[in-house]
Amino acid sequence: MACHPDGELSTERVILRVVNEGDANAFLSYYAANRAHLQPWEPARPESFHDLDAITERLRAMAHQTAAGNALHLVLLERESGELIGDCNFTNVIRGPFQACHLGFSIAKAVEGQGLMREALTTATSYVFRTMGLHRIMANYRPENTRSGLLLARLGFEKEGVARSYLKINGAWADHVLTSLLNPDDLG
Repeated sequence: MACHPDGELSTERVILRVVNEGDANAFLSYYAANRAHLQPWEPARPESFHDLDAITERLRAMAHQTAAGNALHLVLLERESGELIGDCNFTNVIRGPFQACHLGFSIAKAVEGQGLMREALTTATSYVFRTMGLHRIMANYRPENTRSGLLLARLGFEKEGVARSYLKINGAWADHVLTSLLNPDDLG
């Protein structure tokens, strides 16, 4: 069963759609404009990560994972301009008794703080719960990433703990705050 929306998901200001390799040039521009902005929150990246061919291959793999039902990789487009302003990814989809996934997201520095990611994630998490039928979405962030922490709290994610040396981010092992959001229609 395919695990992607038919067409697009949208909010008042954002269009969300499944990534495809045709987005490679837009991601190339996005990474170029936001490299320093995103670097503190991501793993260390080799230079080749930012090459058009590498981006195209990653997008092809993401589209395949989404089609297979193992993930949902969405690109965020500004409704009026059509410009790529971010992404959100629901990965590591596990079925069976767990029915869960992990959420990751990023947004362009130029539009940060305008509520666009909150809009997008409100719609995307609703899709993940209602259409994909998942029970739990997990999202983890570095304690010093207060913007992500506040956003997740506003979306209803609850803190479940702190994992020490959880991920190697920007070249160093970093603690992460563990949070989750439960499907409100599936709490019985």
